[in-house]
Amino acid sequence: MTIGGGRPGGPVISHIPDEELGSGSPILGRIAQMLRPYRTKMAYVAVAVVTSAALASVAPFFTKAVFDHALFPTDGSGVDLSLLAWLVGGLCAIPVVTALIGIGQNWLTSTIGNSAMADLRSDLFAHLQKMELAFFTATKTGAIQSRLANDVAGVRTVLTDTATSILQNSVTVTAAFISMIILSWQLTLLTLVVMPLFVWIQLQVGKRRQRLARRTQESLSEMTAITEEALSVSGILLSKVFNRADSEVERYREANRNQTRLQVEQAMTGRTFFATVQTFFAITPALIYLVSGYMLNSGTALTAGTLVAFTTLQARLQMPLLQLMRVSLDVQTSLALFRRLFEYLDLEPAITERADAVALNPKDLRGEIEFRDVHFRYPEPRRLSGDPAGDRFGESGVRIDRTEPAPEQGWALDGVSLRVAPGQLAAIVGPSGSGKTTMTYLIPRFYDVSTGAVLIDGTDVRDLTMGSVAEAVGMVTQEPYLFHGTIRDNIAYAKPDATADEIEQAARDANIHDRILSFADGYETITGERGYRLSGGEKQRLAIARVLLMDPRILILDEATSALDTETERLVQDALERATHNRTTIAIAHRLSTIHNADVIFGLEEGKLVEQGTHDELLALGGLYSRLYVEQFGSGQIEARFTDGVRFTSGETYCDKPGTDDRRADVSF
Repeated sequence: MTIGGGRPGGPVISHIPDEELGSGSPILGRIAQMLRPYRTKMAYVAVAVVTSAALASVAPFFTKAVFDHALFPTDGSGVDLSLLAWLVGGLCAIPVVTALIGIGQNWLTSTIGNSAMADLRSDLFAHLQKMELAFFTATKTGAIQSRLANDVAGVRTVLTDTATSILQNSVTVTAAFISMIILSWQLTLLTLVVMPLFVWIQLQVGKRRQRLARRTQESLSEMTAITEEALSVSGILLSKVFNRADSEVERYREANRNQTRLQVEQAMTGRTFFATVQTFFAITPALIYLVSGYMLNSGTALTAGTLVAFTTLQARLQMPLLQLMRVSLDVQTSLALFRRLFEYLDLEPAITERADAVALNPKDLRGEIEFRDVHFRYPEPRRLSGDPAGDRFGESGVRIDRTEPAPEQGWALDGVSLRVAPGQLAAIVGPSGSGKTTMTYLIPRFYDVSTGAVLIDGTDVRDLTMGSVAEAVGMVTQEPYLFHGTIRDNIAYAKPDATADEIEQAARDANIHDRILSFADGYETITGERGYRLSGGEKQRLAIARVLLMDPRILILDEATSALDTETERLVQDALERATHNRTTIAIAHRLSTIHNADVIFGLEEGKLVEQGTHDELLALGGLYSRLYVEQFGSGQIEARFTDGVRFTSGETYCDKPGTDDRRADVSF
């Protein structure tokens, strides 16, 4: 069932029926490929496994010799104490040697499995870093975290123990059956008579376990998403503001109850089957004794040692067979988890670098930006099986198909053509939803245009290396992101090898250095998750310091002062003036007072460029900009002059730097 659409060639999202889980052979092949770097260690494990299994198979023959040759010799010669001592010594040595081999084998398997799991986590994380912005806007962070943590942890047993367990138990079972046939083929047939039925039942149980495993992980993914959403600083603040704590608790409880039900159902699936198998193995020795009596009564040669050795082998066969059956179910269960992981690894990033891409030369970079007949629509979100959707309660059971999409949505940008000269300050204005932010996303290639081209210094950004574009374009957003760490680390994120002097100079230029020093820990102050320990203006100035440290030739300001108070806005504006010096700057602003001095102003409406010019030209034109201006300022004037160092704005006064007479200031009426 199709539930999505998108641009031509984009993804269609559809439900995965349980019947389409498919064969595990390709998945097993990929798992084997993951283990290739460790094949030498795996060879050592195989040698250890075969040796242990061989020793285990030899022990019953020692037992047979104890009975038939040392304790009760068939020639009636009496107990042979010398032979008995040697045989008992052998029986004691076998478990000691097997235990020592087992220690080394466990170290090898643990090293192989955990290393492969670490590789899988790293590969998955690295691949997700390559995904386009649209993928993350459509996928809950908790769902991604669940795949990295829960799904990878869910396959841990397969990577650490399963391969060894399969090999070890297979060798043990094979050796035991051969030994049992050597001792008595008639009794061996009795042991094997119901095995085909057990195998068939086990396959059916495995299919059900696989489906349950997928549903369980999807439920766990939803729980992780709820946890990440509700227990983040933003989520806690939201629930407290709207008094929704009880509903959040109930939402988690409902998901938790569903998870518990699935866990219980998964745990109980196959229990009846294994109980039946164990019961059969438990009563088999009694049946062997009965059949042995009939065999002896009919004249078949069967010594006491043979009978003891056979029942010992049969008892030793029980555990490996049960483990093989359980491991088989674990493998089938894990296949569902591997599919979820490989789904992410198989996603192709929508934004990729061409093989012949050229790098921008920072020394020659002028900073010219051009939009050439740009049309753009946002692609449909790409979501995978079991990932909660962007809605409140999520949507499970979806996957990506590379087929024809559903009818497309409207254009976010419709035929936009404009040019920003090197070093210019260009402003973009327009009502909400007109495409302002979309334009800024196309310059650093967060998205690719649908048609047309975005050019930097005359070269299509799609023909440039992504790294050089990222270094050339800096961005300060309305809500800057600060990670949980020190102020120094947050600023230095733009340039990890920056010196302390460089970091402090960037902070001075951003008007935040003195404020940082006022904190008890200075530059070592912890910002808190998303910078919640700092005010909006402090976060904004830290973001400016970070971009100044980066020193890009092109700067994008996305409503960087719209949420600030007047005094803080003055500090940020002063920092932005330094940041825009000798740079090509594109500024988005709802407050027209912040951009009236721009070299050029572009007016966007419904994705179309409707006008461009200077502040005075657009006011005289009487179009979109003039209408927005009147809505904000009425008939008042936006320009004023400093008089004796006093600046007026929004009815408030405050002293500015002395000697700044005859400068224009921002005044709102």
